[in-house]
Amino acid sequence: MSEQRYKLHWITAVVETAKTLKDLIGPFIILVFVNGFKGESTAPWYIQYWTLLLFGVLIVFTLVSGIVKWRRFDYWFEDQELRIVSGLFVRKKRYIPFDRIQSLDYTEGIFHRPFQLVKVKIETAGSSSGKDAEAELTAITKEAAEQIEREIQQAKKVKIIGPMPDLSDQEEWQLFRETEEEIQTVHQPAPVIFSMTTGDLLMLATTSGGIGVILSGALVFLSQIEELIPYDWLFGELESFIRIGVFVITILIVLGFLIVWLLSVAMTFLANYDFKVMLEKDDLIITRGLLEKKRVTVPLKRVQNITIAENPLRQLFGYGAVIINSAGGVGEGSRIKLFPLAKRNRIIEPLQELFPNIDFSEPKEKIGSRGKRFYYRFKLLVTLIPIAIVSYNFFPYGLLTLLLLPLVGLLGIWQYNTAAYTILPKQLTMRFRAISRETVFTEKNRIQSMEVDQNYFHRRKRVATITANVKSGMTLDAPAIRHMPQEDAEKFLSWYEYHPEIPETQTEPDN
Repeated sequence: MSEQRYKLHWITAVVETAKTLKDLIGPFIILVFVNGFKGESTAPWYIQYWTLLLFGVLIVFTLVSGIVKWRRFDYWFEDQELRIVSGLFVRKKRYIPFDRIQSLDYTEGIFHRPFQLVKVKIETAGSSSGKDAEAELTAITKEAAEQIEREIQQAKKVKIIGPMPDLSDQEEWQLFRETEEEIQTVHQPAPVIFSMTTGDLLMLATTSGGIGVILSGALVFLSQIEELIPYDWLFGELESFIRIGVFVITILIVLGFLIVWLLSVAMTFLANYDFKVMLEKDDLIITRGLLEKKRVTVPLKRVQNITIAENPLRQLFGYGAVIINSAGGVGEGSRIKLFPLAKRNRIIEPLQELFPNIDFSEPKEKIGSRGKRFYYRFKLLVTLIPIAIVSYNFFPYGLLTLLLLPLVGLLGIWQYNTAAYTILPKQLTMRFRAISRETVFTEKNRIQSMEVDQNYFHRRKRVATITANVKSGMTLDAPAIRHMPQEDAEKFLSWYEYHPEIPETQTEPDN
């Protein structure tokens, strides 16, 4: 391995500075705008402008620290390891064996793209034990990123081949050629398994929940600067404005929400532009983004289960999203959107190609009528409490909240009708609904544990809730079928138990 030391690109200093300054925006707004730009007018100038001076010092310190961090960051390859030395005040050394590296995730931000650079996140088998990647190279050239891939592939190739016997020059050259050809195949374009059409992108953008994020951010911002808002003047103007008519005010409110919605649509569209899923050997490669391009690698062996999620609006138009739970992953998290949105009839074929051992048929076993009342009885009881309070305090208009009761009851019936499952020799399929309908496909060997829960009322009616826990990063994903007959829940446990005498062709375990 080469022991030549490499530096990050100088844009690293800019990126680190911008990242720190972004974190200072909130405190800056709170401190400067709420407390004012000046102190007492009779105080010395450095007291009057102490907030601006403080943040000026912080900005200079941030810029200097960004430059120092860039200058003091080195990485190199030695003894089949990626070695990194970094640190501003405390020097840190990190040695990462190549055989522990699971994936390299790439991001091209607005600072990277003009210089043909990428940010590389290095993920290992133990990355899921923390919130951050094992290591991060903030800005390197694409050629440098490819060099890291070559070093990793070459190291793994040497490990597989092992010590070489004495070979002639011709045999050594032939072996070298074969190794180089295998390494070069890594950089050939991988076949595209799934891509989002323009129609898919527009549907995703228009039905996303980004509007809630924008509105909550606006409310937080307003709460921080409420002292600066001239309420007396505003309410005085508002009183005059109301005379124009409620209709005009309603139009303006609708236009405001429309602008926020269009902004969320644009943000979602740009973030998922050119979304593609590719299969490269045993890894899923997910790429997306227009302004900020991202490339995430997910080893297939880490995928624990697959969920097809359909919210009511998207289900109405025949759309669904595919989500996978990964045993590790810090770049995109452990719950990854494999297909953010696609027509339901376009989902199954690429899923079958990626996971040939999984049956993606719809679950056929319903849960029976014994537990039907549990889906709506408790919800109705809980809903009655706020209805009673509102009706008492705002009588008679508060009585309109009684209209919630049939809606809550219908939601419970809807959830009951959705619940279904299928048990196969090596797979469990579960379908359920809170609001969105979720169909979860899990291989038996991926299930960490199974639980059967019963409360007092369940035991009286002999119903139970079954939960199948799978690993999802540091936590567990726990899909569940609720309020099913007790004997059916016990059938799940019997299937999950180890039965070496059961033939592989048997479709269901014996009770």
